[in-house]
Order: sequence, then C-alpha cells, then structure tokens
Amino acid sequence: MCEGQLLVFTCLTVAVAFSGYTSARLAPDFINPCNTTESACLIQATQKAIPDFSKGLPDLGVPSLDPFVIDELPIQLPGVKVTFLDGKVTGLRKCQVLNVEAYLEKNVFILEIKCNITIKGKYTAVGRLLLFPINGEGDSKIKIVNSVIKLNIKTKYFKDSEGRDHFGIKNYRYTFDYGDRVHYTINNLFKGNPELSNTVLQFLNENWRVVTEEFGQPVVDYAMNVTIETAKKFFNAVPYDELLYVPIPKY
Repeated sequence: MCEGQLLVFTCLTVAVAFSGYTSARLAPDFINPCNTTESACLIQATQKAIPDFSKGLPDLGVPSLDPFVIDELPIQLPGVKVTFLDGKVTGLRKCQVLNVEAYLEKNVFILEIKCNITIKGKYTAVGRLLLFPINGEGDSKIKIVNSVIKLNIKTKYFKDSEGRDHFGIKNYRYTFDYGDRVHYTINNLFKGNPELSNTVLQFLNENWRVVTEEFGQPVVDYAMNVTIETAKKFFNAVPYDELLYVPIPKY
C-alpha cells in the first residue's frame, strides 16, 4: 500500500531527463538533453531516462528506486494499526510517461505517469478492517495494475552560497488513481485461523477499490512527503544551468 512511493523517482527523473549537465560527474549516459521545454521532447527524454535513473544516483544522494526499500512504516488508521516491515517496491523502471509540462515563467511543473507496481514485505495489523476484526502478522504482497499519478509542483528559484541559481519546490498537489486492479496476497490475517484469513482476503480482493481508497490515502500522503523531500535534495545538489539550456526566468 505504499504505491505512492513511486512518485519519488518520477519528479526527479523528469528533471534529469531534460537536463543539460556541464559536469562529467552529473552526465550519465542515459541523459538525452532537451533544448526546449516542449512536452514532446520532455516526454521522450523522460521515458528514455527512467530505466537507468531508477537504479539511483549515489553521487547526488538519490537512492535506488527500483527496488525501493521501506524499512518500517507504521500507519494508524481509523480502527486499525498497520505496520509494514522490510518492504520492497518494484516495477518503477517500467513506468510509462503520459505527460510532462514545464512552465518556467509561471513556476509550474506537471507530470503524469502510469505504472504497474509490486510491494512485498512483512506486516502486522491489529484492529478492525471494514467489517472484520484483524489480528494478523505475516507476509504481504500487493500488485497495482495501471495506476496513474498526476503531480503538480509549484516551483521557485533560489541562489546557493556560491551565487548559482537552483530550482526549488514551494508547494505541490497531486492526484492518484489506483488503476485497473489492486490484488492482495496477505497471509495470517487471523493468527491460527487460515480459513477465516482466506475468507477476509477474498473479500479484500473482491472489493479492492473500496478497500484501497478507504485505507490507502495515509500511505500515499506519506509517500508524497518522501517524494518532495528527495526532490529538494536533488535540486539543492544540481544548479539550474546544469539542468536546462533554457534561460532562467527573472526572480
């Protein structure tokens, strides 16, 4: 249920994809710079960059995002407390870029992608999930098919201590559609009662959209916070003139 984590790499990948790096350290082979902010070029460049970029950019402090590791994520939901442990998210390198828009003068950056995501890991859950009391602990696997993420970032510009211009993030909003299907594979929802565990699991899969929309929002919000903080690190590390060949707007 941490599918929103995939947004960590999307906003950074787009920034890298239409960049014009001048430093050898910041010029990986998969970069295909655009000399314009036209969407057609940005989409093509971003799509090309995703597979390699998702492996991580350690020199910039950007971790691997396929797989993306979740060490521990406690979530307090209405009626139930769920904790995800030793989680691993995969599938990000195969995401399809649907749209990229950059409006430098208006300080607006927009991206939209479609992804198939798999999340595996351990879990604990205590409380009530919809109609069912839950007391579980075990393995979990969640597959999200054709999820669509739209991110709208309000950007800003700032100078570092050396007087070089940088992108910054002022605020953001997003929408997340869970796509065509979410499939749950969760064992031991009721300790010592595999029959009841299977019954509840069947209910979750038959009513996947209601279940996911009811309990997914806190996880997606958490992931978005991680996304923005990671994006800030990237933009703080790389000056504007190494990201775009387009003149920076006055600010």
